Amino acid sequence: MSERFAKRWESREEQQPFTTRVKEAVSPPGPLKPRLDAAIRRIELQTQRLDQATERFSQRDKAIFARIVDAYTKHDMARANVFANELAEIRKMEKMIMHARLALEQIVLRLRTVSELGDVVTTLAPAVGVLRTVRNGMASVFPEAERELGQIGNLLSGIIIDAGQSTGLTINFDAANEDAQKILAEAGSVAEQRIKDKFPELPAGMPTVGETTPSTTTS
Repeated sequence: MSERFAKRWESREEQQPFTTRVKEAVSPPGPLKPRLDAAIRRIELQTQRLDQATERFSQRDKAIFARIVDAYTKHDMARANVFANELAEIRKMEKMIMHARLALEQIVLRLRTVSELGDVVTTLAPAVGVLRTVRNGMASVFPEAERELGQIGNLLSGIIIDAGQSTGLTINFDAANEDAQKILAEAGSVAEQRIKDKFPELPAGMPTVGETTPSTTTS
């Protein structure tokens, strides 16, 4: 690691004048490692919030599933179908949240491995791509998370730019995009399996979750 980069990586904030610290708090160009650590903490906070959302949806899932079983045992298929469709939407949300959470977890694991200057660009570039995709998925569900993930993405992009200026390295966008897609695909596959393992199937004879029948009516 070069001496110049080492200074940018580990530079101590207390050595800077107060006015400089205030300025950098607004638009922080500061050392790379503290900024990277800050990004990790912010991502971890979002994963905790997603865990809380998952728990809320899980409780809702159990309640609606019980209503489906009750309607089915009473041979009220119209009512059972209405609840089945509602359950389908909830499980779709649960899968999306789980997918996002797993993807963010992978980003944190990767960011924690960054210790060399060359790692910064190659590791952060796909991470920004993953954040962008997860952020878009959160937009209609968790606007607060969408905004926060956008800010984290901007923070990581700033670190990439600074690292690139220090080393002359450029981003291989094709490789970064391919890596991001792999992270998302792996997270999606795990999320799919966890949803299947976590939630029970509907009783035999019921339509699969999300399936509607042309004759279904509501009363």
